[in-house]
Amino acid sequence: MSTSTAETSVPSAGSAGALCVLAAAALWGSTGTISTFAPAGVSPTVVGSSGLAVGGLLLYLTGRLAGAGPAARGRREYLLVALGAGTVAGYPLTFFPAVARAGVAPGTVIMLCCAPVCAGLFDWLLRRHRPQRRWLIATAGCLAGAVLLAVGGDAGARIDPLGIALAVAAGASYAAYTAVAGLLISRGRGSAPVTGAMFGGGALLVLPVQLAAGPAWMLHGHGPLVVAHLALVTTFLAYVLYGRGLRTVTAAVATTLALAEPAVATVLGVVVLHERLAVAGWVGEALLAAALLLLALGQRAPASTAR
Repeated sequence: MSTSTAETSVPSAGSAGALCVLAAAALWGSTGTISTFAPAGVSPTVVGSSGLAVGGLLLYLTGRLAGAGPAARGRREYLLVALGAGTVAGYPLTFFPAVARAGVAPGTVIMLCCAPVCAGLFDWLLRRHRPQRRWLIATAGCLAGAVLLAVGGDAGARIDPLGIALAVAAGASYAAYTAVAGLLISRGRGSAPVTGAMFGGGALLVLPVQLAAGPAWMLHGHGPLVVAHLALVTTFLAYVLYGRGLRTVTAAVATTLALAEPAVATVLGVVVLHERLAVAGWVGEALLAAALLLLALGQRAPASTAR
């Protein structure tokens, strides 16, 4: 259903969308901590893609049952859905090996620092959205905070060129998904069918990885809990929230708000894994929080929003 939003209610609708994105980022922040409980010897690519293989199927089924219309109409939109499915599959296939090679903090920060820049470019190319001053200021603050988190955490001094390249590819994949999904949703396609179609296609693309590894690791030790969390929390629930957020915020803003992920991941590392955080890390946390608050509270929804 398409509704025209009154001028006085526009900011609150935009802020609600921003809060959905922040909630999704908070759930994503648990990925690294949960992944450490996977059985020893299992490839990071296998662990990472397991959440997509299961959660993507759930998102597809939810999208079909939502009754919100098709995810695409016409050849161009179907090509966009196919592109979105490829980027969805590309993310876990590049991000998890990236953090395994470059380290959790450097890999995550590089990926997330690339994502807003790529998303701003994709958003401008696809939807002709020029970056706003508030986004530029908030993005600069978030990037500075993310870097301080990497410096103040247990990142180490290891530099792995392939790991860095994979992290950049993961950031570009994530940004491309956000831009494509945002474009389709802005055209009146429901967030549930759009997300479901892309993640259903992504699940099929990573299925060979899971078949090659076999299901034995999922039944060993904490394997079932790890897969359940990655599928239900960091994939299914997180991307339902993210899709709702993309109704009222641009791809560039969404990827900047998602920089809350390393802040959450750092706190979980301190609380759950008993990692230590230097003063610079805590300063980074505060800077991230302030920049995200500035961006979230300043969001305005479009005058006409697809519900």
